[in-house]
Amino acid sequence: MEWDRSNAIGLSKVACLQCGGAGVRTIWKVKEAPCNCVLRAVFRACFTRYRECVALAKYSSSVSLEFSHGKDGGRTYGRKIEEYMADICLVSKRTLSEEEHQVFRFYFLLGADWKQCCKRLSTDRGHFFHLVYRVEEKLGKAFAELEPYALYPVAAYFAGTIKRAPGSARTSEGYPEQGWEDEMPLSA
Repeated sequence: MEWDRSNAIGLSKVACLQCGGAGVRTIWKVKEAPCNCVLRAVFRACFTRYRECVALAKYSSSVSLEFSHGKDGGRTYGRKIEEYMADICLVSKRTLSEEEHQVFRFYFLLGADWKQCCKRLSTDRGHFFHLVYRVEEKLGKAFAELEPYALYPVAAYFAGTIKRAPGSARTSEGYPEQGWEDEMPLSA
């Protein structure tokens, strides 16, 4: 995901002291990067969908038909709900350190309150919540910038968009490609 003001302002916190509600902050007066409030909002959106998938997994295990890219453009079957839950767990394990992953498991996945987590991790309350914020920021960035298929925006993950390699777009009967597969820029 390419971060700019138009796709970060909707996720930003109005009272944020770092970005002032703009969603991006300037680093070294040259480069713009997403604010930590935006990264935490991305994490919360993805984790909310994860919790919905956990609730749905008990009752339905639907299989969806997905179109795959390639020269033949075949179709495959997939279980989007289970794949999303597995992607969340695997990306978190790959991205976080051991201590941060324990916080993610205990506090987010198992739903323990902060007192139980502090006792289990033998840490104080301040350090624990700093870890929680760091986990949200790291995973928010990882979920949004995952390649080739990011976990955020969540609707794009479940819509089954196909990303083709450059120059591999097919045309029908010699007409030029219309560019419907190109990603539209987001605006606020």
